[in-house]
Amino acid sequence: MSTPDRHEVMNALIEMVTDVLDGAVLEPIAPETSFRDELGFDSIRFIALAELIQNRYDALDFVTWLQGKELPQIMALRLGDVADFVVAETAR
Repeated sequence: MSTPDRHEVMNALIEMVTDVLDGAVLEPIAPETSFRDELGFDSIRFIALAELIQNRYDALDFVTWLQGKELPQIMALRLGDVADFVVAETAR
């Protein structure tokens, strides 16, 4: 499997976020989109997203990456932060 670029990862994440939100995304999702403020993510949605990310990119450990963050850091995450992590980890 080739290493995905940021654009491919963003598209995959947008798809996953839309699934987690049951298609209820009202505004365009971009790298600077905040999970908490703009998408209304709570801990249950983060868990659902983490599962989807882990299933798609099984070579990386997204859950451990999240566990290494303090709650305020997790709540401040933007879609681009997650995309950057995925790209960096899949390039290893």
